Amino acid sequence: QVQLAETGGGLVQTGGSLRLSCEASGRTISPYSMGWFRQAPGTEREFVAQSTTTWSGNLYSTEYTASVEGRFTISRDNVKNTVYLQMNNLQPEDTAVYYCAARAGRPTTRDDYDNWGQGTRVTVFS
Repeated sequence: QVQLAETGGGLVQTGGSLRLSCEASGRTISPYSMGWFRQAPGTEREFVAQSTTTWSGNLYSTEYTASVEGRFTISRDNVKNTVYLQMNNLQPEDTAVYYCAARAGRPTTRDDYDNWGQGTRVTVFS
């Protein structure tokens, strides 16, 4: 199992930026696909972005949900065992608790993750 801890959430004005970090412990993340999800009040958790790898640790793909394409960037530093979500041009509809997730190898679907962090809250005000 890999343990995940998100940081970087906060309060930001519309159009602003935040960078979320997810530090992993217990295992190296190099053979893990890493994802970001979010859950707004009263809604189900939704996929935001992922960086997938093969079992051998080769990067396979980077994917985003349509609503964040061009504004959010997922990146990973396997040496620091950390994955990031750079969020630019934030909008009120981006307000949510953001969760980091991990799974070994490639997920079969976008929600196919079995290790989850506790979440960090992002609030965007106008």
